[in-house]
Amino acid sequence: MTSADCAVLLLRACIGLTMCAHGYAKLFRGGRIPGTARWFDSLGMRPGAVHAWLAAVCEVGSGLFLALGLLTPFAAAAFVSLMLVAARTVHRGDGFFVTANGWEYNLVLAVSAVSVAIAGAGRLSIDWLALGRDLWSGWSGLLISVGGGVTAAMVLLGVSFRPARAASTEQT
Repeated sequence: MTSADCAVLLLRACIGLTMCAHGYAKLFRGGRIPGTARWFDSLGMRPGAVHAWLAAVCEVGSGLFLALGLLTPFAAAAFVSLMLVAARTVHRGDGFFVTANGWEYNLVLAVSAVSVAIAGAGRLSIDWLALGRDLWSGWSGLLISVGGGVTAAMVLLGVSFRPARAASTEQT
């Protein structure tokens, strides 16, 4: 075990459990799935109930998988997809900084997950324990995490994102 193994474990645990907490909140806190579904509908993610469940399960699952170092590049792809969809549907018009509801946080989580996929989960991971090596790290990790994440986000947005059109302000 090296210091790099410890570093990647800390990063995996931090961002993985953070993502998991977001999914948990959608399931068990505040408005739960019905409230999340109404919010998703208001954003234009239709049907909202389907996307509320999809987001919650994806956040919990990918967060746990990344934290544990299990199928790491695929968990990272889910992070990329989740964060791209959130940046597009919720934060796009608000600029960069999270203090103004911008997409800064989405970028940090997605890039952190991709970095883990490239570096590999390390020796303190289920991938390593099961296989004795990192699973698809390096260029493969980059391709799986970014390629898979961007593709999934584009498909989801293309199929389901239907925001209401703003009322025209032109005089007739």
